[in-house]
Amino acid sequence: MAYGPDGPEGDYYPDAAPGPRYPRPVDASTANWVSAGQQPARPRPRPQPRPEATEPPRPAGPQPRDRQPQDHQIVPPQRGTDDGRPRRAATDRRTASSESTARANRRKGKKPRRAVTRARKIRRYTFRSLAVVLVIVLSYVGYTIEPYLTYAGTDSVAARVAEWGRDHHLSWAVTWLENATYKAPPTGGKLSSQQVQQLQGATVAPSQAAKDDLPVNIQPLAAGSVPGEGVWHPVVMGPLGVPVVEMAGLRPDAQHTSDLAYVAWMSQKALKFQLHPGSQQPGGTFPTPDQIPAGQRTGLVATWNGGFKVNPNDSLSGYYEDGITVKPLVDGKASEVFYKDGTVKIGQWGRDVTMTPQVTGVRQNLSLLVNQGQETSAANSGSGAEWGVTVNNAFFVPRSGVGITASGDIIYVGGADLSVNTLALLLKQAGAVEGMELDINSDWTSYMYYNVPVGGDPLNPTPNKLWDFKQAADRYYQPSSRDFVAVFMR
Repeated sequence: MAYGPDGPEGDYYPDAAPGPRYPRPVDASTANWVSAGQQPARPRPRPQPRPEATEPPRPAGPQPRDRQPQDHQIVPPQRGTDDGRPRRAATDRRTASSESTARANRRKGKKPRRAVTRARKIRRYTFRSLAVVLVIVLSYVGYTIEPYLTYAGTDSVAARVAEWGRDHHLSWAVTWLENATYKAPPTGGKLSSQQVQQLQGATVAPSQAAKDDLPVNIQPLAAGSVPGEGVWHPVVMGPLGVPVVEMAGLRPDAQHTSDLAYVAWMSQKALKFQLHPGSQQPGGTFPTPDQIPAGQRTGLVATWNGGFKVNPNDSLSGYYEDGITVKPLVDGKASEVFYKDGTVKIGQWGRDVTMTPQVTGVRQNLSLLVNQGQETSAANSGSGAEWGVTVNNAFFVPRSGVGITASGDIIYVGGADLSVNTLALLLKQAGAVEGMELDINSDWTSYMYYNVPVGGDPLNPTPNKLWDFKQAADRYYQPSSRDFVAVFMR
């Protein structure tokens, strides 16, 4: 058993070696230890200084790094600790700290943070700049396109967006898209049974009306014989049982023999014609409404579409209505001219028709397709100066046109796959001596005739499509974005 340095009265250390634990100097308090025969604590040896390291002998002669500084050289002070060891640089401490932090993050499953380099700063600045530009562009588009998407009417969303593009310096993009998506109609082939059925219909016996008051059947433009091709069929009858609106179908040319074009004939003696403005084209405020509202539909027999846009001026001409000149009328341009007595004339402005006090409206559009009974040579040119820049005019697309016969009756031509030249040929073949192109493309071309069925409401005649075009049959029973013509019984 061993005790501490104070003997049996001191602390008890069961595992300690015998003898005092700590050495103490011999003094009066320890003298009795000696007298008691006990050994005083031996002093702890003092640590000896470590011998200096000696460099191994070097070979004789000057060494590369053994040069002494000359008098004119400045030796920078050596930084270090008292024991001669170099201090750790601040960057080393930051590196060590970042490395330890990275290790801790990896243990926690966190991704290490990358140092922000100059390239990253440039990319971040570029991204933020592009984001700001994108927000500005989207805000501008949203603000300017909203009126186009919300105006009243039956126009499709695609047509509204295209109109917005054309009005905001993107006409080139819309035209490019139309050309890129254009698909030419097939050539050759025969009409389907359904198309042949469309050509069938009732005819009027000569005894029911004078031959001079009815149109002559249209001579087909394609070879071969198809029953009912070019034959007029009455679709609206007058009060005396005489047709006032008739329609006919025929193949548009000798190449596209599996398609049909459609022609409507309207009696000038029995009908009256009125120009209506559109809410967007030409826009503005007029006494005449942009639709045929309820209460004003009695006696309605037909409607058809207007021409190219006036704002911007794709029509390359003018527009006048109810004493308001939207665009100045241009000499030499094809013109529909409407008069107070309900009659309409079609011709070249300044030569065939001019401004008089009886004129209520003038709708000009491009140049004449049929001029004094002859197809104009410009119809074959596809010239943008003659026919505008909307879609390549060599393409076969939905087109429409209107003309006047030698007796003063009105001819309308429309179809899904017509060229400028085809349209001119059809107008002339149907008997027009003066003819002009109207609007084109599936979103804008339309012709409706109206009937009152047995038991129907004469205040709201039922609209019928001349062919299967895109617009709704009741297009003009609600506000229209484009101008149009309405035809009433006298």
